[in-house]
Amino acid sequence: MAKAQKNFVCSNCAAVTTKWSGRCDGCGEWNSISEEKPLSASGPAKKTLGGLRGKEIPLSALSDKEAPPKRTSCGLTEFDRVLGGGLVPSSAILVGGDPGIGKSTLLLQAAAKFAMAGLKVIYISGEESAAQVRMRAQRLGLGNAPVRLGAETNLRDILTTLEAEMPDLVIIDSIQTMWADNVESAPGSVSQVRAAAHELVTFAKSRGVSVVLVGHVTKDGQLAGPRVVEHMVDTVLYFEGERGHHFRLLRAVKNRFGPAHEIGVFEMTGDGLREVTNPSALFLSERDQPAPGSVVFAGIEGTRPVLVEFQALVAPSPHAQARRTVVGWDGSRLAMILAVLESRCGIPFAGLDVYLNVAGGMKVSEPAADLAVAAALISAREDQALPKDCVVFGELSLSGSLRPVGQTENRLKEAKKLGFSSAIAPARSKAGEKSGMDVRQMSDLVGFVGEVFGAG
Repeated sequence: MAKAQKNFVCSNCAAVTTKWSGRCDGCGEWNSISEEKPLSASGPAKKTLGGLRGKEIPLSALSDKEAPPKRTSCGLTEFDRVLGGGLVPSSAILVGGDPGIGKSTLLLQAAAKFAMAGLKVIYISGEESAAQVRMRAQRLGLGNAPVRLGAETNLRDILTTLEAEMPDLVIIDSIQTMWADNVESAPGSVSQVRAAAHELVTFAKSRGVSVVLVGHVTKDGQLAGPRVVEHMVDTVLYFEGERGHHFRLLRAVKNRFGPAHEIGVFEMTGDGLREVTNPSALFLSERDQPAPGSVVFAGIEGTRPVLVEFQALVAPSPHAQARRTVVGWDGSRLAMILAVLESRCGIPFAGLDVYLNVAGGMKVSEPAADLAVAAALISAREDQALPKDCVVFGELSLSGSLRPVGQTENRLKEAKKLGFSSAIAPARSKAGEKSGMDVRQMSDLVGFVGEVFGAG
């Protein structure tokens, strides 16, 4: 085995030499050179760092005070909300969504707003030509926005341009079209996406430039490419929406500079995306008179209370295997609620087709919707409608008991603002006396069925 090389370091200027001498060649100081203790590293000889030492990094205490990051607002309230209050310098943001959902439209509008707010913005398009992007800008009424535009996919050329321009914000549309000439695989492959994302995020952190990356999604709705890309960036946003509906949701699933699971609501119009300041009114705008199977749920998305309508339909099944169809909610959780209704309340759904839908194309993942789903199922099965001015929320356990949920007061305030006067909530909920609503608290599902639907 080869003998490890010794290093000598000067205590005055930190110069490193391979042999000892009485006088440092770097600073001229006498008797300042001593042997450096090698770095202890275990493992195979060619797979470890070896004995060469590096620089000591500065450390700080948890009690040290540091000013919060400076944010820049673009004026799109819903976009700023999802980012946590505005754009943070040196941040890396990944935006995903289905093809044609409006990602490029949203980011072009945001780029124009940030440019008008004083930031130097560069928009790099790898999927469309510069003429196509200009046509979209003209259609959106943004033709005079001070946004610099480029159409390129070569990562080396893009980074060279960014080094020369030094913008405040860069939008890359999309990361799957970028290719690095030091990686042999084709553009869009795992290796190319990982390499391009690493170089762009490193550039953002080292140069103080904010970078927005547009990513494709798979058939399952997940961001395509290696999962490590989501770990590299600071914020991951999903742009969601059903093609049959005119509104879109911008949802944060990861945010190092703000709350996760925050949503922004936009309406797709002929002039681009228009922000919706009151999404609850939008989701309930087409609600008709009380009907069996229709229940309004007071939910929380991020920090915002949102009211949505659950619609259920229960009908005799002509097939040997009854159908269970869910849109906008978790299908496995629906199966759990059906089992609890049959086991704890004696309400069977065997031989019945069950259809559950969240009106407006909204996707709900909050467990607090359990009671609203159960109410919609019973209402549809018994052909008995709930009062029109009533909202329902609460988590359901397997024992049939109802568990209180968080932010009850915010849910009730939002319902009161939209004209609702009563609510059904679990017992021990912090309803608050100032909500101005008639809150009926239930301890278990059996009591809820008996009191609301008159059955036990």
